[in-house]
Amino acid sequence: MTLKGRALQPGATIGVPAPSSPYYARSEILRGVEWWTARGYEVVLGEGVFDRTGWVAGDAEARAKDLMRMFTDPEVDVVQCLQGGWGAAQMLPHLDFDAIAANPKPFVGYSDVTALHAAIARHTELITFYGPGLAGVNDPETKEFTTDRLIKALTSSEPLGEVPRNPDDDYVRQLGPGHVIGQMAGGCLWLLSHSMGTPWEVDLDGKIFFFEDVYESPPRIDALLTHMEQAGALDGIIGVVVGELHKCDWPDDNDDAPLMYSAEDVLEMHFEPLGIPAIYNLPMGHGKHLATTPLGATVTLDADARKLTVDEAALTA
Repeated sequence: MTLKGRALQPGATIGVPAPSSPYYARSEILRGVEWWTARGYEVVLGEGVFDRTGWVAGDAEARAKDLMRMFTDPEVDVVQCLQGGWGAAQMLPHLDFDAIAANPKPFVGYSDVTALHAAIARHTELITFYGPGLAGVNDPETKEFTTDRLIKALTSSEPLGEVPRNPDDDYVRQLGPGHVIGQMAGGCLWLLSHSMGTPWEVDLDGKIFFFEDVYESPPRIDALLTHMEQAGALDGIIGVVVGELHKCDWPDDNDDAPLMYSAEDVLEMHFEPLGIPAIYNLPMGHGKHLATTPLGATVTLDADARKLTVDEAALTA
């Protein structure tokens, strides 16, 4: 049974764990807190938010305890991860999925947080949100498109409707024809591929497969998709939504680039032969604009019209 959290209410509390990489500058956290409090919300930081252990924010068990506290604390209304980066998958053996299911809340994050989205979906069926972390909401480079969409997604107990196109590049590419309705699952491609063969691997059977990525070359994208195909993970997909493949093409100083496949070529190779609805280039990923979108909610993918529409309310009133 699909689980839903409650829509964010005025004056509610945002709980912030750090499941992945640590902050770079302390002001990243302080800026994010200020952004929420300026809008009338409270913020509770996890005990390990300021921890640093190499490329992760503390040891895996401590990070897992922090995340579980945010779900089980009745004073916390929304769980927003600090940011992505690396290492969230290290926490998975230490999570209590029964406790998460017993305390369904809106859960927000992207990039490395994909490991948590996939695991939570598989073991609880909670609808989660692929959206920015606390460190990103008040970053000088973050656009109002991103923050406005985040607030809309977290405060609405109605279906979110059509996912908006990138205001700087509104072209969406059709990779396969048709129209399909179903639940959407996915996230950052390299995390999805690396989940294969684990108890927490992404469940794409009978679902619309969403993915995006950053700083992966075309051969790497091909390798990640090939791995998922050979693992059987894509056998049951009913549609494909590709967000941004940010900085995933050959660098300009690569003299051989014109002779090699582009990232878009790789998508054509993998998805055009399937003959299922597929589109590419919605602002769901690591680009300048990020449209927070629920994972696990029912959506309509109309590839002929090149649009994705969220049909189901992702949160309760």
